[in-house]
Amino acid sequence: MSKIAIFPGSFDPITVGHVELIQRALPLFDKIIVAIGVNSQKKSLFSLEDRMMWLEEVFRSEPKVQVGQFEGLTAHYAQQIGARYLLRGLRNASDFDYEKTISQLNNIVGEGLETIFLISQPAYSHISSTIVREIIKGGGDASPFLPEALHQVKL
Repeated sequence: MSKIAIFPGSFDPITVGHVELIQRALPLFDKIIVAIGVNSQKKSLFSLEDRMMWLEEVFRSEPKVQVGQFEGLTAHYAQQIGARYLLRGLRNASDFDYEKTISQLNNIVGEGLETIFLISQPAYSHISSTIVREIIKGGGDASPFLPEALHQVKL
């Protein structure tokens, strides 16, 4: 039985913090599915198509990473694709409090779905997609926070 993890998120946009976390998790799993959760109630800055394309580009040379998308509960998506693990990053204590509750609910709904937490490296703990979106919307240079593959993209 292969160890499959899902790293769910909006990835609006993907940041260097996301990439670093996935790279650190690669030795732990046979496959990591970076999956965009589509939430019709949430307004994204970038289209789903763009975000999927960027994820594909960023992880093109990593055979253990696949890109996916889903609607509804993450735990149900995990069951559909046979994943037994969720991968989540923790930047601070607030992240932990929130993620702990979600992981407990996912464990029940997902019938034993385990959440694996990785603590952000200090160099990335201040980076979030929300902050990067604000920089982009304000006309600032977000390139220090974006993977190399996105540097040439007009955001």
